[in-house]
Amino acid sequence: MIKRLLFLAALSLLSFSCLVAQTEVDERAMISFRKGLGFNAPDSTFGVNLRLRMQNRVAMNFNEDLKLEDIEARVSRLRLRFDGYILGPKLTYYLQLSFSRGDQDWDNTHVPNLVRDAMVYYHFNPKFYLGFGQGKLPGNRQRIISSGQQQFFDRSNVNANFTLDRDFGLFAYYSDKLGGIHYNLKGAVSTGDGRNQLRTDNGLMYTGRIELLPLGRFKKDGDFSEGDLEFENTPKIGLAAGYALNQKARRTRGTTGSDLYENRNLQSLFADIIMKYRGWALYSEFISRKTDNSAFTYNPADSSMSVHVVAGHGINTQLSYCFPNYWEIAARYSVVNPDHEIRDIARRDSYYILGVNKYVRKHLTKFQGFVGYRNQQSHLNMTADKNNLLLVFQVELGI
Repeated sequence: MIKRLLFLAALSLLSFSCLVAQTEVDERAMISFRKGLGFNAPDSTFGVNLRLRMQNRVAMNFNEDLKLEDIEARVSRLRLRFDGYILGPKLTYYLQLSFSRGDQDWDNTHVPNLVRDAMVYYHFNPKFYLGFGQGKLPGNRQRIISSGQQQFFDRSNVNANFTLDRDFGLFAYYSDKLGGIHYNLKGAVSTGDGRNQLRTDNGLMYTGRIELLPLGRFKKDGDFSEGDLEFENTPKIGLAAGYALNQKARRTRGTTGSDLYENRNLQSLFADIIMKYRGWALYSEFISRKTDNSAFTYNPADSSMSVHVVAGHGINTQLSYCFPNYWEIAARYSVVNPDHEIRDIARRDSYYILGVNKYVRKHLTKFQGFVGYRNQQSHLNMTADKNNLLLVFQVELGI
């Protein structure tokens, strides 16, 4: 029995050497076993696909006098992903684990959160399927795009402050075509408390998103991959907008962040656009968050202690060009504007980043270098403004 299991494991691993570079997506199980990808049971009642990837990063942070303040040298991400089906392709699953400390939400929960995604999907037909479990909410595009498909060393500060992230609940996806325009409808009803929670309250979160593809679908799901590595022959554009209501949220960012002293109802709006053509790629998104009550919550035992909702809005814009030899130049501007109620203690935060990427096996294997400038502006005291220079080098390797 043990020999048989070892043989099957070896067979599965061997199949990865024939892996076709695919766009990694986080909203469904990847069960396309082309050219030997993964392992299928002889009776076709079971299939599994394994993916492993890591990101190793060195970053240096300088103050405005060009004095080195700190160095970040770590494994920023180490992920193990399983996709597959049981009893046929209608019933699929997707499991993703994280093993690097910075990838486990240690700062907020003080425990290692290994499980990032644990989803079961049922496909009623090629257009409609449901998901149940813990996964990414259908919020802003950059968050939905896998970290393995990003062209910068990390997502923007706009995403960091206002994204919906992951949650446990029921998810629905529907795709069709109307008047020659492809569209996707996505929705979720979830706990609103974030991933790996031991308890939840009686408030729920409702999320909806609509996506339009007026010029046709992108090559290989390219609307959920940064940069134009497929070199679209004709212009492609993706438009999207959505809304989320998180009732009785317990954390500063809704599904992420530290605990509030009091629950708050949070509303999020998001809109984005992505365009690609012959190596050029443009991406921009807007996200906002507000609360129906004061953003500040106070400790009932000591009113001098407060924790506030991360309310406000932000815009992130990225432009890139990929040469035929898969060298890419990419630029990003992103800014976070805190809500007027909290701007006395929260700075306006802007990033300007220029990067060069070398794709060896597209997003699966890449070398990345960046230089960036960060400006944090205080509303109360201009002398409290802070400026930093960033230098980052990152290597990503995946199978």
